[in-house]
Amino acid sequence: MARIAIKVHPRAKRTAITGHLGEAYKLDLKASPVDGQANEECVRFFAELAGVPRSSVRIVQGATGRMKVVEIEGMAMGEIVRRIAG
Repeated sequence: MARIAIKVHPRAKRTAITGHLGEAYKLDLKASPVDGQANEECVRFFAELAGVPRSSVRIVQGATGRMKVVEIEGMAMGEIVRRIAG
């Protein structure tokens, strides 16, 4: 199971990881933070990146803030970092 710290920036032009911010990854989200749209886009992005169903991705910390921790079941931390890198 992988756990990734992220800082989200909603209302971006596209959804993508755009760098590091300390120990966290910076994630631009195309969705706005209204009615959970940004959280849903975050879950969709990581499910697609990891190649797992959306049900395997959860926001375990920071559901209402910009700093979040995302947990991905069925994916090792090293593997998800490798996929993010390239």
